[in-house]
Amino acid sequence: MLRVLCALCFLRFCSYNSSNAPDPPHMRSDVTAFVLAGGKSTRMGADKAFVRLGNETFLDRALKLARAVADEVRIVGDTKKFAGFNCAVVEDVYRDCGPLGGIHAALNSSRSELNLVLAVDLPLMRPEFLDYLIRQARDVGAIVSVPNAAGGLQPLCAVYRREFAAIADESLRAGKNKIDPLFAKVRAQVIEEGELVRAGFSAEMFRNVNTPGDLAET
Repeated sequence: MLRVLCALCFLRFCSYNSSNAPDPPHMRSDVTAFVLAGGKSTRMGADKAFVRLGNETFLDRALKLARAVADEVRIVGDTKKFAGFNCAVVEDVYRDCGPLGGIHAALNSSRSELNLVLAVDLPLMRPEFLDYLIRQARDVGAIVSVPNAAGGLQPLCAVYRREFAAIADESLRAGKNKIDPLFAKVRAQVIEEGELVRAGFSAEMFRNVNTPGDLAET
């Protein structure tokens, strides 16, 4: 099931360059964007949300990306920590369960059918790609629209429909916190790396910054 929608996805990519104007306001309103900022950042040695790249923190950059493609933006993380960001904050229902707990919390709190999930530590991400990803999710109708690039699936830069919350909840209750295996249980649209390249995007967008060394190379 995971690969069923790839051919349709390719056709959408081929037509993207002829229709890549920003979405009008009435189309942005069906999306909520969530920035996952609740990680422990152990390898970085500091909270990645507050790490600076140039004049901006990672969280500032992620929020800017999210606001470029969605009218409603929320942070998934600690309410007290992020109280000063003039943005709604959602806390995990299932604590200490990793990113799947964050995705579940996001979808559980959302009233939007389409929900962009974006990790805070993707400073090379481009708003044009997020716009494309949302269009794909809207047009194709899959439960999950997820890139497969830079060596694997990218569930922390993906669009989820609300019904995925039930799948996440079942897995979390069973103590299973891995995200990728859940995609086989739903109608998933996979955007392959080759399709990204043909559309003018680079897998470099998905490079995580996990350590001070990664930061120095960014």
